[in-house]
Amino acid sequence: MSDTTNPLDDPTADPFEIAATAAADIARLTGVAQHDIALTLGSGWGKAADLVGETTVTIPATEVTGFSAPALAGHVGSLRSILTPKGKRVLVIGARTHYYEGHGVRRVVHSVRTAAATGATTMVLTNGAGGIKSTWTAGRPVLISDHINLTGDSPLEGATFIDLTDLYSTRLRDVARRVDPSLDEGVYCQFRGPQYETPAEVRMAKAIGGHIVGMSTALEAIAARQAGMEILGFSLITNMAAGIQTTPLSHHEVIEAGREAEPVISDLLARVIGEL
Repeated sequence: MSDTTNPLDDPTADPFEIAATAAADIARLTGVAQHDIALTLGSGWGKAADLVGETTVTIPATEVTGFSAPALAGHVGSLRSILTPKGKRVLVIGARTHYYEGHGVRRVVHSVRTAAATGATTMVLTNGAGGIKSTWTAGRPVLISDHINLTGDSPLEGATFIDLTDLYSTRLRDVARRVDPSLDEGVYCQFRGPQYETPAEVRMAKAIGGHIVGMSTALEAIAARQAGMEILGFSLITNMAAGIQTTPLSHHEVIEAGREAEPVISDLLARVIGEL
């Protein structure tokens, strides 16, 4: 489906009905009636899908109602249905729409709402991000314990009040730490992007309780909670944030850090999903 005819751009359309249609598309195209877990793969996490289990079907995301082709290098633009060794079905989302693309929040969270409509009750969100903690180094995976939404926007429409206490499930983080007791965690700050944060903005994020800065995840997590899903979040620290790192930031650096860390973090993520 091309961006020019995306039904989510119609403000009168019901985004949940569109998600239900997308879920029906996935069931038809994959032959899988229901999925149990959904996994969104951010920068650096792509190889994890190969380790989670047996990929039974891969489909272009653009064949599913409401999905757009990814605008960012490092994102694969496909949906995969994977069968884990324990018999669970994982929907792997390689087509993430970022807020900075300017398509609106409905498109940003459409993949999450679609995943919920396929039956998935667990949402695993991953990203590549900048680190604020001085003890972290590039290539380190960390758990997201909470977030601060600095986009000035929300996927919730109208008088919709959702409790975000324990948004990033304590239970699931405990599962992850049983797999790797060395995992640290921190608060993720989602900025609007696409520019990287200034040193002053990073100092602000630190002052208000942030440890990780990036351009995704928070809006998706809110939508997942609205849909009743349990959420696990991972950030790959691809670089130290501006003002902490002394060299200039670049997307090339993000991709390179993800490539170098990929074997380790992919194995970790696959093992964690195997325990969910």
